[in-house]
Amino acid sequence: MTEWLITPCQAPELEAVVALVNSAYRGDSSRAGWTTEADYLDGQRTSLADLRQDLAAETAPVILVLRETADGPILACVLAERTTGSDGRTVAYIGMVTVNPAIQAKGLGRVMLEAAEALAKDWGAVRARMTVVSIRDTLIAWYERRGYRLTGERLPFPYDDARFGEPRRPDLEFLVLEKPLAGPEA
Repeated sequence: MTEWLITPCQAPELEAVVALVNSAYRGDSSRAGWTTEADYLDGQRTSLADLRQDLAAETAPVILVLRETADGPILACVLAERTTGSDGRTVAYIGMVTVNPAIQAKGLGRVMLEAAEALAKDWGAVRARMTVVSIRDTLIAWYERRGYRLTGERLPFPYDDARFGEPRRPDLEFLVLEKPLAGPEA
């Protein structure tokens, strides 16, 4: 079994992360994997400016990157952000789970999701929360196999915000999924 090197993303690596995320979700390159959004969203999935702005925020998220070796290319990434739930307890928002399309379906998405969950537990988070575009049935099922459950909460898709892409359909929305991270009280 391969030992993967997972580290927090450093500023000089952000361009590689942007290229990886966009290649896995948008455009023709994303069609090599199963995570493509190219059939219903055009444009970029993220940009260097957006990630820099996110990472400069007071409650900055952490982007974890995966490599096979310290000087090797970034093969996968995930974003984790410490937030506070409505009950005042620590919750982790997990997003941008990304694997190079050429090597998807080999377990690296699971490795990255588990790394983000471990980080969230270190923060004292009682649950992980994420949003998924509602028409992503296969992806939702993948998260459900990893312990996430639909909460019933739906969020509108930000059609007027180019940071989320250029929608090709009028029926997009986000579904919220959550997973307990700490005991039955989570």
